Amino acid sequence: MKILLGSMSDDQQKRYRKLSESEIESAISSLESWAVMDSKLHRSFKFGNFVEAFTFMTEVALHAEKMDHHPEWFNVYNTVKIDLMTHDVNGISDYDIKLAHLINSIYEKKK
Repeated sequence: MKILLGSMSDDQQKRYRKLSESEIESAISSLESWAVMDSKLHRSFKFGNFVEAFTFMTEVALHAEKMDHHPEWFNVYNTVKIDLMTHDVNGISDYDIKLAHLINSIYEKKK
């Protein structure tokens, strides 16, 4: 009998690798302004106005969709708050770190 995590295929289960606490601490040391909050990677971003914030979210969304890895986020006017965690592994995975680096690079281009 084969037991799947939720409705994930074997390929999806192998794609994400849950990180240990020491791996997370090591990874976030190279991620500017990210921290672990409530067992998720967390960062807040500020922009000049709502349009700039929404443009940033749109660009992140397009890249996240290509990765098939989607952030949890919250937007009010010029502030975007992002939380990253991988529900399929019930924790922070290597994909969260990759997406956080990508988000930082998108933000740097917008500054």
